[in-house]
Amino acid sequence: MLRAALIFIAVYVGLVVTRRFRPHVAWLGIIVALVLGVLKPAEIFFGINWNVIGIFVGSLILAELFIFSRVPETISDLLINKSPSLGVAFLLIIIFTSILSAFIENVATVLILAPVALELARKAGVSPVPVIVGLAVSSNLQGTATLIGDPPSMIMAANMKMNFLDFFLYQGKLGIFFFVEAGAVAGFLVLYLYLRGIKQRPEPLPVTPVTSWAPVYFISIMILLLSLAGFFDPDFVWFGGTVCIVMGLVGCVWLWLRERREARKLLRSIDWQTTAFLAAVFVLVTMLERRGTIDALVGRIGFLAGANRFTVYTIVVWFSVLVSAFIDNVPYITAFLPVVIGLSERLGYPSEVLVFGVLIGSCLGGNITPIGASANIVAVGILQREGRPVSFGSFVKIGLPFTLAATAVSYILLWLLYR
Repeated sequence: MLRAALIFIAVYVGLVVTRRFRPHVAWLGIIVALVLGVLKPAEIFFGINWNVIGIFVGSLILAELFIFSRVPETISDLLINKSPSLGVAFLLIIIFTSILSAFIENVATVLILAPVALELARKAGVSPVPVIVGLAVSSNLQGTATLIGDPPSMIMAANMKMNFLDFFLYQGKLGIFFFVEAGAVAGFLVLYLYLRGIKQRPEPLPVTPVTSWAPVYFISIMILLLSLAGFFDPDFVWFGGTVCIVMGLVGCVWLWLRERREARKLLRSIDWQTTAFLAAVFVLVTMLERRGTIDALVGRIGFLAGANRFTVYTIVVWFSVLVSAFIDNVPYITAFLPVVIGLSERLGYPSEVLVFGVLIGSCLGGNITPIGASANIVAVGILQREGRPVSFGSFVKIGLPFTLAATAVSYILLWLLYR
């Protein structure tokens, strides 16, 4: 048990020190665990949640196809041309980016729409910093809302045996989607305070032509099939991953028959590093579970038994916000969710209250700092290349009020409905 905990801590420290080599650090920890006999070879294969990996990879492929379709640029151009002012245009781009992030990977949405926002800002002679940072933090927030939006949502679904529709309606109550949306409205209001002073009208843009509507149909079919997962796979074992992979392969075949060069480009652009990292984290957490480390940790925090539910809930949410402001939320939520579920059982609390709280806290907390989420790092890199470097403090001035507003609203509404 102790050796398993020490290996996991060492990996976690390695992830804090370097983000570029996350999969390498995680798999090195697995190799060390194998050598020391803390992990068995069979536990590597069976420890990986292949359903989540399938959902993640299939969603990535369809996201790349969506980018190829040019539909996002078309819609953003239309929104800008209909805007009464540049400030409103920027806000609409941010909102549209966040909506996309509920269904496709966050970094991809930032990369799609950041060039549009930069061009607008350049022509108007205004700073692009608030809008680019807004794109990043809004995409991170919205990725929490659905099963396919972000890896932490997939991980939570695996732990709670939730399907796609459970994010909208869970056990007869509003699902986490609506709490995230309420927080998003609060966050958008904060961002509007930074943008409202930009009164000039945006110059009309030529509307980008759509390359093909086929990727939109593929994504729509995937979502429709995922909504049926509860009928075929109530234990969240195979159906979601199978659907996403099959639809991704259908999309790849379609693109190969249409443009082989683009198909090769798509396969090269898939984020295989994050896929490998996600698989490694599953294995490391399996190691903690099998060696009894998580049960021991649940016992250690049994001192919370004397606290009332709201106090425990508050500690879980805001501790998750604090941790995720500086540390990758994928290993955190993968390791912490079993602890929270065990704690709920020990204290006799409904597990969904603390589990949803962890998801909200860990996903929104990454918006506070430029190192809290991959989309933030990408956004800062884009601004750096534009000659608009963003300091740690400058990012926090936008990310912190956005996070506090969005988290507070989601946290309060969730408690009121699920307490």
